[in-house]
Amino acid sequence: MKFTFMCKEPPSIVPGRGRYKIAIVGGGPAGLSAAGYLACRGYEVHVYDKQPLPGGLMLFAIPEERIPPENILEGIEELRDKFNVEFITKTKVFGDSKPREDEGDKLVERIVSLKDLVDKYDAVLITTGTWRSRRLHCPGEEGPGVMSALEFLYELRIYNKGYIPHKPHIGNRVVVIGGGLSAVDAAMEALNQGAKEVIMAYRRTIKQAPAGVYEIRKLINRGVKWMELVSPTRIIRENNRVKGIELQKMKLGEPDESGRPRPIPIPGSEFILDADTIIEAIGEIATPPFENEYLGVKADRRGRIQVDERFRTGNPKIWAAGDVVTGPSLIGSAVKQGLYAAKSIHLELTSKKLV
Repeated sequence: MKFTFMCKEPPSIVPGRGRYKIAIVGGGPAGLSAAGYLACRGYEVHVYDKQPLPGGLMLFAIPEERIPPENILEGIEELRDKFNVEFITKTKVFGDSKPREDEGDKLVERIVSLKDLVDKYDAVLITTGTWRSRRLHCPGEEGPGVMSALEFLYELRIYNKGYIPHKPHIGNRVVVIGGGLSAVDAAMEALNQGAKEVIMAYRRTIKQAPAGVYEIRKLINRGVKWMELVSPTRIIRENNRVKGIELQKMKLGEPDESGRPRPIPIPGSEFILDADTIIEAIGEIATPPFENEYLGVKADRRGRIQVDERFRTGNPKIWAAGDVVTGPSLIGSAVKQGLYAAKSIHLELTSKKLV
């Protein structure tokens, strides 16, 4: 996966430009594509990422059979070794207040203030993605045996890479709640890890599932069971261990704000599935490096940083792009936003005659 789309070789020395430094906070697809663009323009680029390696969710959550990690690492090595992009890893960037605990923070070794980066660099691009999972908020959710898809996929990946000694325990019967790509990935990995039965439970039908009929049919062909028009009401525990999940049948009503038919509970239709593990895959939330507002940069109630058409925030030195702006999206969309934000930074710096 090549991130230097704009050039094949590092540029010749651009008078003055190398004296200006740009910080990118987040080493996922948006951050890496932005780093490639800016390196091709001759800037000194530093990428801060909380994982031991850049790559974001591509490297630390998406199953390897979907995106081979060697392809990502090859592009990262080219940025580092050929284009002199510096990667500062195991480092979480946050505002001056106490850092928020997000998923994927397990390997963080140090915290850097976002304000310090703004003071130190000529421009800062935030591409911190979506490292928080939505929760079901139903009885029995808290405790062992219930985890988010992101938590499951992340801990499995860092175990496989040798960063932790134990992989997540899932037992024989796994129920995955959700119908998006995170649910598909979690169900696939649960099957790969030896679960005897994996059930995907979704509140709409396969036609409305965000992952698409094709992806879900592939899972069904591999042995995953698909259960639609059901929604969880409570998780059943015995001695604090998961024993099952209660689901309620649904019917489809008029379209909601998403444009899809609204799932409506059917009273008295509850039933129980036995389960050892419940994996919640009902979506992720943007994780900006601050809460609500910081240094003139604002985030909405879903954590998404507010930007203009050129990816500029309310602070003249800070830009933002990728999933931290849009919420969860496809990799291609994040890459595109990273490129456009980097171009905006370049135009802003050159227009001010800083280079």
